[in-house]
Amino acid sequence: MAEFTTGEAVSLELPIARIPTRATAFLLDVLVQLMLGFFALIAVAITLEQLDAGDAWEAAIMLLTVVAILVGYPVACETLTRGRTLGKLAVGLRVVRTDGGPIDFRHALTRGLGGAIVDFWIFGGFGAIAVITSICSPNARRVGDVLAGTVVVHAQQPLPRPALAVAPPWLAGWVTQLDLTGIPEDLALAIRQYLTRLRTLTPATQSGLGQQLVHAVCTRLQVAAPANYPPVQILGAIIAERQRRALTPAGPSLVRTG
Repeated sequence: MAEFTTGEAVSLELPIARIPTRATAFLLDVLVQLMLGFFALIAVAITLEQLDAGDAWEAAIMLLTVVAILVGYPVACETLTRGRTLGKLAVGLRVVRTDGGPIDFRHALTRGLGGAIVDFWIFGGFGAIAVITSICSPNARRVGDVLAGTVVVHAQQPLPRPALAVAPPWLAGWVTQLDLTGIPEDLALAIRQYLTRLRTLTPATQSGLGQQLVHAVCTRLQVAAPANYPPVQILGAIIAERQRRALTPAGPSLVRTG
């Protein structure tokens, strides 16, 4: 088991997938890719014959087809299923971010390119690089995982959904209208640390530091801070809403106010 801390300071424990199960998933995916490649190359060959394309064009299109199978298959599967290919699904694995959250297209593309170029095919010695880096990594991460910021875990069921923090009701309407993507991670971390350490701070520090953080976050979001509310409530509402959106895939559309 490995402990992951989400971007909203929620702790998750997930079992890391090691080489035997990852190798099984990889071989199953290779079989799927071979079948896809076989039919795709036949279709391309028939099409090229009908078009009477030159040898250079035929070679280029064949190469693009192979690359599309090697890279496109894992990227498409992991993007659409939030971290699973057919092989991973068969053995109960899932790719997650290093904070335990679901991956998106950017992570899947980085992993796919890393796998094709470094880990497995072009420079990977048919998986030798992936095996070596996985053995050396505490969390069994290959080069593609390191570049993408991902980890492969056992996850037969959907990822755990920690309990949501709740924004103060009197600030819920205000905070739900904000586009919180404008808050950089270092500022969000500073807010979480402030809220965590609040009871250890003197009243003067609570007020002064809290006002600074409220000013910084509202400047980033280009909104005015709600009047007559203490910083701890404003900052708590923002962090709670960030957590809610991170753990709720199908949330309402966001509109920036200001």
